[in-house]
Amino acid sequence: MTGSDMKKIYIFINTVIVSLNLNAQSLYFPPATGNTWDTISPATLGYCQTKIDSLYDFLEAENTKAFMLLKDGKIVLEKYFGTHTQSSLWQWASAGKTITSFIAGIAQQEGYLSISDTTSTFLGQGWTNCTPAQEEKITIRNQLTMTSGLDEGVTDPFCTLDTCLVYKADAGTRWAYHNAPYTLLDAVIKNSTGLSLNSYTTQKLKIPTGMTGSFIPLGYNNVFFSNARSMARFGLLILNKGNWNGNQIMTDTTYFTQMVNTSQTLNLSYGYLWWLNGKSSFMLPQTQFVFSGSLCSNAPPDMIAALGKGGQFLNVIPGQNLVWLRMGDEPNNFLIPYLLNNDIWAYLNDLQCVTTGINEPEPQKGSVQIFPNPGHDNLNLKSEIQVLKVEILNMLGQVVKISTPKSTESRISVKELVNGFYFVKAILINGHIWAGTLMKE
Repeated sequence: MTGSDMKKIYIFINTVIVSLNLNAQSLYFPPATGNTWDTISPATLGYCQTKIDSLYDFLEAENTKAFMLLKDGKIVLEKYFGTHTQSSLWQWASAGKTITSFIAGIAQQEGYLSISDTTSTFLGQGWTNCTPAQEEKITIRNQLTMTSGLDEGVTDPFCTLDTCLVYKADAGTRWAYHNAPYTLLDAVIKNSTGLSLNSYTTQKLKIPTGMTGSFIPLGYNNVFFSNARSMARFGLLILNKGNWNGNQIMTDTTYFTQMVNTSQTLNLSYGYLWWLNGKSSFMLPQTQFVFSGSLCSNAPPDMIAALGKGGQFLNVIPGQNLVWLRMGDEPNNFLIPYLLNNDIWAYLNDLQCVTTGINEPEPQKGSVQIFPNPGHDNLNLKSEIQVLKVEILNMLGQVVKISTPKSTESRISVKELVNGFYFVKAILINGHIWAGTLMKE
């Protein structure tokens, strides 16, 4: 090989390395200290001010306190409502479960635990009301995936006392959204690392990223409180696969991949305490009903989300280098108000002046719309193709109403239904089944 050839190879390798470094640095990261954060003008992304105003009007009407949208790590939209400000603290509710999930991964990479360990390794035998054989089947992974097999239908599903943790099924055989087994991950982390959840989170997550906030005990729960920008920082860290501006905080790449992908075969839209979009089906809290289709039809299929009561949302979309969050109240009191998250996506998709917006979902033949939702005496149904039958089910999965529409647009009386939350299943003429939810007021 001649010297000229060697020089060409050297130039080529250097060009590749420079290219890789540029790609790795395509995300902006705000300094870990101070309040400096680069911004992008909405106009440069083609966003119309009138449509931004419509988004803000909707958010305000839905009792929003804070909203932020980041593109490539930079702030595009940041809005606070009422008396809430940039420094105001607010709860993450169940969206904070994702912090615990991340910290459990850090504890595993540092050798303090393995998620395949039985929970009793760190909580001691008898932490549940199960038999020793039943309890021994419950692992940390079951706590991370909501598959502990413990009964969420007890009087207080938040109660972490052994008398409240009752056997329902073998661990790993049943998915059910149950707060108590999740909350006990805090004790697992404390007993394995020797540090409280707050102390370990501060060392491993908050200091490297500049996040602020703390887990606060509220009854049996530990709820994370922070300002909106701290939630945005966490979203940016997840967007960059656990790397903060070159500092690989999450080095256990296998764990990270598992965390943000389907974690079991029961609820395809659930990872390690993260919600996943773009799957063929999903389950929701307080029911064993399996819905067909994607969790958020208006969102990109690669969205991963932290979702919490009251409408605490953190949406991460890797394919678009996009992060957005919403903090506030939500009047319907759902544990996971995913419908509000989906409604916000409809406004985001319409932000651009010319194109169809952030996300351009493929049209789904056979899609069904039900409105108004929440509904009162009558429910309007509109579909692309003929619906053969509509079933309305209560929270127990019991059919309480059947209707056979005569056209693609019809009205269904729900006057006789008591107020509450229902599931709606529509059987289409092409054999497909559409599933949705309804709030009757």
